[in-house]
Amino acid sequence: MADTRSTAHGTFALPTKNLPAPQVRDLPEPPTTTWKIIGPGMVGAGVGLASGEFILWPYISSQVGLVFLWGAVVGVVVQWFLNMEIERYTLATGETALTGFNRYGKHWGLFFAIMTYFANLWPGWATSSASMLTYLFGAGDPRWIAIGILVLIGVILTLAPVVYVMLERLIAVKIAAVALLVILALIFAIRGKTYGALGDAVTHPQFPADQLGFALIMGAIAYAGAGGGQNLVQSNWIRDKGFGQGVHVPRLTSPVTGETEADPTANGYTFPPDDANMARWRRWWKFANLEQAMTFVAITVLTIIFTSMLAHATLFGDPNVKNSISFLKIEGTTLQSLVGGWFGYLFWAIGAFALFAAAAGIVDYTSRLASDMIKARYLRESKMTESKLYFWLVWGLVAFGIIVLLAGVTQPLVLLVISACTAGTMMFVYSGLLWWMNSRSLPTAIRITPFRTAVMAFAFLAFGFLAVFTVIDQIQKNF
Repeated sequence: MADTRSTAHGTFALPTKNLPAPQVRDLPEPPTTTWKIIGPGMVGAGVGLASGEFILWPYISSQVGLVFLWGAVVGVVVQWFLNMEIERYTLATGETALTGFNRYGKHWGLFFAIMTYFANLWPGWATSSASMLTYLFGAGDPRWIAIGILVLIGVILTLAPVVYVMLERLIAVKIAAVALLVILALIFAIRGKTYGALGDAVTHPQFPADQLGFALIMGAIAYAGAGGGQNLVQSNWIRDKGFGQGVHVPRLTSPVTGETEADPTANGYTFPPDDANMARWRRWWKFANLEQAMTFVAITVLTIIFTSMLAHATLFGDPNVKNSISFLKIEGTTLQSLVGGWFGYLFWAIGAFALFAAAAGIVDYTSRLASDMIKARYLRESKMTESKLYFWLVWGLVAFGIIVLLAGVTQPLVLLVISACTAGTMMFVYSGLLWWMNSRSLPTAIRITPFRTAVMAFAFLAFGFLAVFTVIDQIQKNF
């Protein structure tokens, strides 16, 4: 069976076999200015300014130059379209994309929650931040520093009264710090040869799989911006910001310091697709697309370009650069010789903070996705709140990360490639599911358009192709 609401604009057709029918409420009025809803895309970009921007893409640029930067642009633009299809469903229903997937298959949400958790069990971002701190202070064991970072992240996420508000503020500081680094790099560090290389990258782009391997290439594309479960959590972040029908859903709060939760058992909210609501929808859709373009796309693309240019200016052609995070130590040392000792220390400090903030965002979205899905699908009648589930999942992720580190798995680039390959596989699957869901469950007037369908088909095929060839590549290397 399906819940239907009929007008000249079409009908809602949300399946109700696995989950109850949604309630019907009018869409709220959109804000009058875009600045009032800036946030989710900024958080998405800020959390994504991590492995790709500080490690994978700069490493690629140190090895082959800037000829593959087009891959980052393609990856970010494709993810923008993915994010907007995720947001389309949540704007219209107040449900997350995972809950929507559960309406079509009992355990689709659980599948993606497990995949996201698996991808982020490996604490590559925490170990990367720890390594940068050892470069900054000239001493310390990255393993124990990373363990301290994980514990600190667990404390921060479980004590914040409203988790999204805390995360938004943390990411805003991070983006400002990275912007400062970019401006100073343009003034003091990036020279003419790098600008020339950027021009060559535009006129003579390459696909350097032979030099770098499919696993690293896939990781770079999948993590050009967000990737994997981080795209899916846009549903949760726009709900907490009050986008569209998400305004009716309670925000995720701390079980220790947060306010009492509203009743979260209602699965979602459709709206009568009459002329008034459709006018509101068009404004919400315009705002949501603009917010993502101004924040997620712009911040991510510019950061990848400039961090890659900085790596090219300092490391390209250096035979000492190896396939490990230690290349960031060489980069900082080179910056000290080119610009001054202060710039190298600033580079390591901002890098360490940026990766710390990313690690906090990754632990948040991994636990947020799983807690929302488990509560909505499996524990609807339980007294266990979503906030308490979130608490246990956060500390479970922290505990496993500590176990991984104590076991001696400390090479960040290896951990990041494992995570990135998992993320790429996830994106292959959910890009197809998003098209299926948004072309069937929503009224005709707000369904996915033919052009966006073509982009989703490209994403489905591209990530599927990369996933298959990465597996083949790893089998050939290891067996």
